[in-house]
Amino acid sequence: MASEQIPKTVKHWNIEKFGGFDGLKFSEQALPELGDAEVLVKLEAASLNYRDLTLARGEYPHGKRENVIPGSDGAGTVVAIGKQVSRFQPGDKVVSTFNQAYIGGNLNPQTFKTSTGGILDGTLRTYGAFNEHALVRAPSTLTAREASTLPCAALTAWNALYGSLDHVVKAGQWVLVQGTGGVSIFALQFAKAAGARVIATTGSPSKVETLKKLGADHVLSYKDDRKWGETAKKLTGGRGVDIIVQVAGVNEMEQSIEAIRMCGVITIVGFLAGRSGENEMSFQRCLAKMFTARPVFAGSRVQLEEMIEAIEAHPDVLRPVIDERVFKLEELKEAYEYMWSGKHFAKVVIEMN
Repeated sequence: MASEQIPKTVKHWNIEKFGGFDGLKFSEQALPELGDAEVLVKLEAASLNYRDLTLARGEYPHGKRENVIPGSDGAGTVVAIGKQVSRFQPGDKVVSTFNQAYIGGNLNPQTFKTSTGGILDGTLRTYGAFNEHALVRAPSTLTAREASTLPCAALTAWNALYGSLDHVVKAGQWVLVQGTGGVSIFALQFAKAAGARVIATTGSPSKVETLKKLGADHVLSYKDDRKWGETAKKLTGGRGVDIIVQVAGVNEMEQSIEAIRMCGVITIVGFLAGRSGENEMSFQRCLAKMFTARPVFAGSRVQLEEMIEAIEAHPDVLRPVIDERVFKLEELKEAYEYMWSGKHFAKVVIEMN
């Protein structure tokens, strides 16, 4: 079933060789035949994550496949459906999911191996066929550019603050976010929407005012204040931060432990917080603070759908922040270099047209 003329070819990127961005190859090939349970999506925008960069560099530890089409995050329009598909119709606006078989509940080894753009082909292409269960309805309040930022960074931030029944962010609590990447900016927005008070850290003086405009109550420089954890704790009146979204490396974890309140939670964001640093977190220090260390790896389709409902309910507050520079699909290598340099703010977006 189709709503428009389907092209015979698709333009896409592949990771032909791991080890650097030069291993990315752009090509045009015949569009494969659509399976009975698949949905053909005309992809309109995709957004990049740090995971995409490390994947191309061969540094990503959570599963990769040579010649995979990269990109976990994408948004577009359904143009055709297989005869067994019941969740979508041509014309529907959709976004991808990070782990295609992770519908709900706890992540397990089987669903862990269905990552979009790592094991299974991703979104950095003009058209893509996805299993119907690997897609969700896009928010009606967002553009394709904005919707393309949701599957990984936004969902990770949502999971960090709302994914545990024991540690759901509440009004009046203190939340600390680190840096100005996609996860941290989304976490800032989600925390403020809940009525929490937010402390943000950054190493760039030029980003301080932007963080404040987005709602940060306090902004600390981790370069000027190497003991920013103590400073953050003082800002809470000495009680400590309730929830920390930990995206920095092991060395910054030391300061997070200084900042966290007793029985608070440090949500450790996947690959980011596990990189670099010679010091390992002391079990004695964990015991002394009695905090919960909760690893977060994106989230389920159910969580993504819940987050989208929240975004639609608060259109003026929950709007993705996109870097001022938007790249064309053909400029992917340039986009990777730009993001790797750290010049970006929040999400870097690729536009297909």
